[in-house]
Amino acid sequence: MTGIVYVSRAQQTLPLNETAYTDSLNKVLQTATTDSTRARVHYQLSEYWRAKDTVQSKALLQKAKQLAGTNGYVQALYPFYLGQYYFNTHTAQAAVAFQQAQQQLAPFTTQEAYLFAAMAWFNYGIMLRAEKGDDFVTDIWLNKAIPLAEKSGNEEKAAHFYTQLATLLMYNARFDKAALYNNKAIALLEKKYPTSSSLMFAYLSAASNYLYSNKSAQAKPMLDKAWELLKPFPQSVNLPNYYYTEALYYTTKAQFGRAMESLNKGIPLAQQLNQQQLLQMMVFRKYNILYETGEYTRARQLLTDLLQEGTLGKDVNNRKTIYQQMATVNEAMGQAQEANRWLHAYSKLNDSLHESKLQKNIQELEIKFNKAENEKKIAALHAANEKATLSARNTRLMNWLLAAALALLLAIAAIVTLLYRNQRRQAKRKELDYQRQLINAEQQKQIQVRQALIQGEENERERLARDLHDGLGGMLAGIKLNLATMPQPAQGSGKQELSRIINQLDNSSTELRRIAHNMMPQALLSYGLEAALRDLCDTLATEQLKISFHAFDIDAQLPRSTQKTIYRIVQEMLSNVLRHANATEVLVQCSQAGSAFFITVEDNGKGFDKGLLNRTQGIGLTNIQKRVDYLNGKMEIEATVNAGTTINIELNVAG
Repeated sequence: MTGIVYVSRAQQTLPLNETAYTDSLNKVLQTATTDSTRARVHYQLSEYWRAKDTVQSKALLQKAKQLAGTNGYVQALYPFYLGQYYFNTHTAQAAVAFQQAQQQLAPFTTQEAYLFAAMAWFNYGIMLRAEKGDDFVTDIWLNKAIPLAEKSGNEEKAAHFYTQLATLLMYNARFDKAALYNNKAIALLEKKYPTSSSLMFAYLSAASNYLYSNKSAQAKPMLDKAWELLKPFPQSVNLPNYYYTEALYYTTKAQFGRAMESLNKGIPLAQQLNQQQLLQMMVFRKYNILYETGEYTRARQLLTDLLQEGTLGKDVNNRKTIYQQMATVNEAMGQAQEANRWLHAYSKLNDSLHESKLQKNIQELEIKFNKAENEKKIAALHAANEKATLSARNTRLMNWLLAAALALLLAIAAIVTLLYRNQRRQAKRKELDYQRQLINAEQQKQIQVRQALIQGEENERERLARDLHDGLGGMLAGIKLNLATMPQPAQGSGKQELSRIINQLDNSSTELRRIAHNMMPQALLSYGLEAALRDLCDTLATEQLKISFHAFDIDAQLPRSTQKTIYRIVQEMLSNVLRHANATEVLVQCSQAGSAFFITVEDNGKGFDKGLLNRTQGIGLTNIQKRVDYLNGKMEIEATVNAGTTINIELNVAG
């Protein structure tokens, strides 16, 4: 069975009975007597809706922030829930938010504060997993998240962390160790939390671990127990996770028809709940089934789609597995040349992983986590070793001398080898540095050209706006004044014609002012970026199109050229919505965190097929990308046909 494993999700361990959960929150909201209580309920409702309705989730989150007022602890919870909101859509912003939550929660010493700090550390590790690897995540969980969860006294959350750690160990093929943490979590949860969603996750994690370690007979009871917990709740957000594990079980048993039935139940739910990583995992499981049943063409197409979509490929181990399967399926189709190409890509990636070092790091971190017990074992081993050494010292003295001489010779040989290798590395490093300098010089040249073009465009816009307003606008005003002061015809068509001409001049002056404002908005020059963006949204809004604008921590002292560029980006994005989206609601959000400036524009319009972006781009997107590149930024587009479009942009606004 092909080995891609589904590693940790965000901390949205909602109760299995979601209806009762939301009803209880709404009831508390109706009877709450303080703003701090209302704020905390809004936080929890925002967390519930983040996978179902992002607009409603964001509105609830902003309302919670307002209600927090001057309550320091409730304010400290805001960055945690903000990180939850961004968890599945913007990893960088989520990581920043979780880090802020750790810092703001640190002064508080209540058990609940320890619990939220534990969850912030846990999710922070997940956000940086792709960048820093599993050893970093394991370190964070073992030495930050789990100790804080245990300190909080929340045994259910600690058990959930054990389950997630077991999943990570399973991902690295340490099945026996993963089984220990799964059993530890299940024993605790069955005793104290027998109806919890955490126990359901533990059952599914244990079932997966048994399946990947070829123990399907032990997996089935775990799967059945998880279903018994989920069965009463057909709308649960956890159902896709169950169906994925069920499909894995049937695939292992070679019952491919039943496995496909499970996937066909889980995939629509995962799409509906925006569970993108789990959705792509189920697509990969479909590939397994198609390959095993000899449908090689369809199987290869699914792998191609997975690589283009990119969610699984962010993890190098998953990408390595996909490369290997591309080689396998092409070989099965008789495409030897294509199979060799993918096999070469697999081998190249495999050589770069240093898997043995990763395993060693994880093992060292586990030793650190169990330090007290290990120190006792080491002390006992040390005492036994000393006793054995003393008894054998006399008989081994000569052998030691010979070994020392041999070691000296080996050391000399090793030094010579190291010197030779070092010289080769230095030569290679110099060559790489030279190539890097050439690339950097070319990139700097391209940046300068881009900056000059954009700056020239803005200068020309400003000049044209000024000439239109001050020059042509003054001329039109003078013509109107002359017409208004000339002798009026007494009656008849002459007077009506003069009045019509004056009205045309008024309309022309109004249109001229609108064009000049569009080319260089006066609000931007007079009041700054935030006011200009708010004015832009108000201007473009109509009865048919509602535009909501939210701004957070925007620095009023940003350079004028930077403000102009950001304004043009938002202006072009809204222009695209007006021209193409057929939307009725648009959310525009701008925020700043240090030198990072974030823009999000989300509409509920008709969306589009993202595959079209690989073949063509309109002038609007090209203009946006040009300005994003000008500020050394990056742009992500999330779009689905008939399900709206979301564009996330991160810019570097360092002075």
